[in-house]
Amino acid sequence: MSDIFGNDPMLDMFIFETAQLIEQLEQSIIEIERVNCYTEDSINEIFRIMHTIKSSSAMMHYENISLIAHTIEDLFYFLREENPENIDCLKLTDIVLEGADFIKHETDKIVEGRKSDGDGSELINSIRDYLSELKLNNPQADDEEGKRPSKNEDAGNILEDCSNQISSMDFPNQNYKAVVYFEEGCQMENVRAFLVINNLKEIAENISYVPEDIIDNDDSIEIIKNNGFLISFKSDRSYKEIHEFLSHNVVFLKELELYEIKLGGYRQLVADNQDSKEPQFFSTRQSIISVNVHKLDKLMDLVGELVISEAMVLKNPDLNNLVLNNFQKSARQLQKITGELQDAVMSIRMVPLSATFQRMNRIVRDMSKKLEKEVRLELIGEETEVDKNIIDHISDPLMHLIRNSIDHGIEKSEERKAKNKPEFGTITLEAKNTGGDVLIIVKDDGRGLNKESILSKARKNGLVGKTERELTDKEIYSLILMAGFSTKEEVTEYSGRGVGMDVVNKNIDAIGGTVSIDSIEGEGTEITLKIPLTLAIIDSMTIKTGESLFSVPITSIRESFKARNEDIIIDSEGNEMIMIRGQCYAAVRLYELYKINTEVKNITDGIMLMVENNGDALCIFADEIIGEQEVVIKALPGYIRNLKKVRGLSGCTLLGDGSISLILDVGDLTASLKEGRMKI
Repeated sequence: MSDIFGNDPMLDMFIFETAQLIEQLEQSIIEIERVNCYTEDSINEIFRIMHTIKSSSAMMHYENISLIAHTIEDLFYFLREENPENIDCLKLTDIVLEGADFIKHETDKIVEGRKSDGDGSELINSIRDYLSELKLNNPQADDEEGKRPSKNEDAGNILEDCSNQISSMDFPNQNYKAVVYFEEGCQMENVRAFLVINNLKEIAENISYVPEDIIDNDDSIEIIKNNGFLISFKSDRSYKEIHEFLSHNVVFLKELELYEIKLGGYRQLVADNQDSKEPQFFSTRQSIISVNVHKLDKLMDLVGELVISEAMVLKNPDLNNLVLNNFQKSARQLQKITGELQDAVMSIRMVPLSATFQRMNRIVRDMSKKLEKEVRLELIGEETEVDKNIIDHISDPLMHLIRNSIDHGIEKSEERKAKNKPEFGTITLEAKNTGGDVLIIVKDDGRGLNKESILSKARKNGLVGKTERELTDKEIYSLILMAGFSTKEEVTEYSGRGVGMDVVNKNIDAIGGTVSIDSIEGEGTEITLKIPLTLAIIDSMTIKTGESLFSVPITSIRESFKARNEDIIIDSEGNEMIMIRGQCYAAVRLYELYKINTEVKNITDGIMLMVENNGDALCIFADEIIGEQEVVIKALPGYIRNLKKVRGLSGCTLLGDGSISLILDVGDLTASLKEGRMKI
């Protein structure tokens, strides 16, 4: 990411709002294709989106983006005003999406610190040719155009109406009024006025302004040029502070008039303008703000350090055996406030999966068209919330899974008919909460996976070390997650390069998640991503082996117990198992696994912790349980991560007494045992 993006507030806002508008545009297009019709509302919405992008990109001097948006805006202005018949909806949709893709690509360049230098001339000519074709097929439009008042006449009427609204009024909810005049020739006065309001929100509330429709109406430019931009607001800042704030934060400021509204009237504190009139204002209080995610990351880090510092104070060994009633009372209050602060910060970072899920509609739409397949996407549980950082990690994996489902799984209509299946293939994308994790399921009703083909390819690449009898169906299906594995012989735009599924596995593994695959040949495939709600702070149980400390996520613990010698069983391969209520579970002695010196080696002297992941359970043997506490997850040092023989560790944390505890990765431990990579 460039150093520019994230430091320039105007650029931040442009990138954020453009991305939001393009996302909204794509969702509108998907809905339009679903009903196979451009309604009056959809035409107005696309016109408004392109108008906004045109204005903001022109102000930021991204002329290539502005020209594309302006050309599409012209097209939809014609559609809105003339309502022509016999529109080629498919062609119109392709034009809009091609324009959206161009804008997305150029804004991506800006975010990455590159120059927005894409050439949209070919697309612009294509749009203009289509507009000319529409006008040629609707000659009555030219006649009607002559009967309508010109744009300048409209602007004059609106300006007159606005002036008539401006009359002397009381300001019960505001204590300041300002009139902003921009330099002549600065252009895009309405967008500049919008930025004034956005900046003013930092120090003011109850903000109202005239004209109101500064973004949606180009005619507001003439109003601002003639009358200035009139604002009223409430602020507890002094007149001097507000004057300095506006003087320094208004770009291309020519003149500023600032009034302080007093009880029973108002008084002007700068040079009076006798011609100016009192505006009529309407409340536009803002209840939602957008914050750069890096600021939230910093806040989360600080809260994490606060949790550690709190533990270091409250668990200080100097306090042992001391009776400190007042201290304990204050400590409980501190814990309460820290907990509430942590919950508040976590809730701020939680965002619904809806935007990520909706984005998959575009993938399905484009691939279905290019591969000539009929595919529908069904979304379930898109309101499920996860940490913002988690969403950043799962977008690419979901895209790969959807593409694989369409390319590998869903059959063409003729093949589906021959199998007595519905003509349309269905992909279901579902999310649901399960304790401290979220399950994301991608399911299709396609041809399913062929075990023989997978095994053959895996053996050819030397990826199988067991016999077929030793492998479960899920283990066979999981082979497609290995790097370089592909059953697709033909290299296409979407698959056949041996990449994709291993990318999914690596990305999900990087956030402490797991991928499982199930399939029925001829009926379909189901891929489940199990991901944590957050990557920052977890509830854990701290256990001790020798002088080493380990933290186990509470969500992975089933129970803890004392074992007896008669419960221990040795299987045919020499592995140690433990019998609990008639069931056998693998037993892992941490001191053996990590070569730790300890005096506690007898099974009856230590403690057993039964942990579970994806239905697979095992028992961890340790010296003792220290207790439950919240821990801040820190990444393992690089030299430890690079040691492939070290299994079962996902991170580390700093405890309240300053000691370091390693966080056990229960999923990796159970997977390692199943795959035979870890000797018990």
